[in-house]
Amino acid sequence: MINNEVFCILPDRSVLHDACKYLKKLVIAIDGPAASGKSTTAKLVAKRLGYMYIDTGAMYRAMTFKVLENNIPIDDEAAISRLAEVTRIEMTENNDHLTVFLDKRDVTKEIRLQAVTNAASAVSSHRIVRELMVREQQRMGQRGGVVVEGRDIGTVVFPGAELKIFMIASPEIRAERRRKELDASGVKVPVEQLVKEIVERDRKDSERYLSPLKRADGAIVLDTSHMTIDEQVDFILDKVKRLTNGTDESTH
Repeated sequence: MINNEVFCILPDRSVLHDACKYLKKLVIAIDGPAASGKSTTAKLVAKRLGYMYIDTGAMYRAMTFKVLENNIPIDDEAAISRLAEVTRIEMTENNDHLTVFLDKRDVTKEIRLQAVTNAASAVSSHRIVRELMVREQQRMGQRGGVVVEGRDIGTVVFPGAELKIFMIASPEIRAERRRKELDASGVKVPVEQLVKEIVERDRKDSERYLSPLKRADGAIVLDTSHMTIDEQVDFILDKVKRLTNGTDESTH
């Protein structure tokens, strides 16, 4: 790294990607509802740019898993706050695999359980939980060179991010994506049930008092309903290129 610039090479070590050549290290904030494509796209964008990928949802899921494991009611804010203050959550990435550690224990698989998914919105709505998580996220991204995804990145965590993306997709398509993820894990859930859960999750995330899910000022809306992952990644990399070249003229 020289003068806050980064030199990136494609994964196959071939020709340099135009969007990666000697760029100022940016903060790229990607927000959106569950299963809109944020995680996969953010990981690939980070890899192409040589940036750090920060999955904030995984951090909240880890906290939620600990709450459930300790049999604490998800609406007991006082007990959850005390638990959060003595909880340590870390993430490492190796060979494109993100590992989540809860108090030094690998909980990468456990945080994807359906019970965790259903309770995460309620747990993450508590003030002290959000304050502690946001503080850690800001610390991780303070020098730039990060792709951060979640639900309040562009509005709360990094409101000054150079590039903000708000990803959306229809509930039916998001439910089908979630069904495939669960199938791969050997869990069978009717897609109709998943649609109901996603709609309810959206409602809770959008109506919560602290850090509600909403499009940040200046965020570019990206509807992924009928886009491939590669198309999503290319869209964001094109915005990075235009931004760093000073040619970006809109946030549509």
